[in-house]
Amino acid sequence: MMLPVSQSSSEAARRFITFVNASPTPFHAIHNASIRLEASGFKKIREADDWEKNLQPRGKYYFTRNQSSLVAFTIPPNWKAGAGLSIVATHVDSPNLRVRPISKREKIGYLQVGVETYGGGIWHSWFDRDLSLAGRVVVTQQDGTFQSKLIKVDRPLLRIPTLAIHLDRNVNDNLKFNQETEFVPILGLVAETLNKTSKDDRVSNATAASIQGNHHPALLSVIANELSVSPEEIHDFELHLYDTQSSVLGGVNNEFMFSPRMDNQVCSFCAVDAISTYASSSNFNLLEGNVNCIALFNHEEIGSVSTSGAESSLIPSLLQRLSPTPALHSQSVARSFLVSADMGHAIHPNYTSKHEDNHQPIMNGGIVIKTNAKQKYASDAIGSFIVKKLVERKGGKVQEYEVRNDM
Repeated sequence: MMLPVSQSSSEAARRFITFVNASPTPFHAIHNASIRLEASGFKKIREADDWEKNLQPRGKYYFTRNQSSLVAFTIPPNWKAGAGLSIVATHVDSPNLRVRPISKREKIGYLQVGVETYGGGIWHSWFDRDLSLAGRVVVTQQDGTFQSKLIKVDRPLLRIPTLAIHLDRNVNDNLKFNQETEFVPILGLVAETLNKTSKDDRVSNATAASIQGNHHPALLSVIANELSVSPEEIHDFELHLYDTQSSVLGGVNNEFMFSPRMDNQVCSFCAVDAISTYASSSNFNLLEGNVNCIALFNHEEIGSVSTSGAESSLIPSLLQRLSPTPALHSQSVARSFLVSADMGHAIHPNYTSKHEDNHQPIMNGGIVIKTNAKQKYASDAIGSFIVKKLVERKGGKVQEYEVRNDM
């Protein structure tokens, strides 16, 4: 049975597509989330600030850490220390390839860029894609200070070509490749670079603190041109590869989103959209009870143990600062509720055996609650009941998911 896609769902999907196309990295996702929050009246605060003097009832606040994680919260009119937090937690990172600190590679006439795999990617899907670069770059300002700037190169720069079938007749039987030696993106041709005369390509005055010798001058030139600086003014960067093919609605009735990074920019977008919409509504002044909060974490794909990950001090610090005494802090924790919002696995028509017979979520069939007896997910009967009732109030549907015992 084909499930209809409502007009409101289609409009929300289009807004997500705009968001994900503008957010090839966690840095961009946090930047774009911040813009949405500020448009809804949220005030940015810093972790180094004195919050006691700044936080007020009916206040809307957010803070970021390392440009790659974000916490936003609203304070109800009757708020007092010891109140709980209702938290929706997501993550903004996705599997990708990241430029190495020393990326300069050259082989048989090709300029190549050394990369490292990040997260649990399906790496063969990165072959034969029109790839480019995005991330953040530390540059010198005109006044001599340093600043971290976001960059997104909106044209294909790199490609990882597969070997022609004429040279590997068994490729369709068993595709295997070495991620270190056979998974290196090509940037260009050495001959073309040598023939090109560009002032920016002739890097000089390299210092011990510079990165000029670690990367191809052609690569640094592209970055410099994008940021309107000279290559010598580039001091460091964190660059991710991304597919330049834009996300779109697809399917015969536009019932699908064809997009990368859905895990987990979908839930991140929904969390930001939900708290922003509510904080801008007339119901906001009627808010009672818990502090409403969203948390967009980084590094979920590699274990969440960084300073901007879910196991960091981001949420514990927020709880402590809102309820500073040990007794009030304990009360706040006991009164709090957290939903880990991530993506579920819809059943694949070509691989139906990968799902347990009675737990087969379908596309557009409603949200999915994941449970696991080994506690790989936090769901239990009480929490699941609360989520189901909330979804029911909005006329939504809920699906159940558990993994097979043999997986």
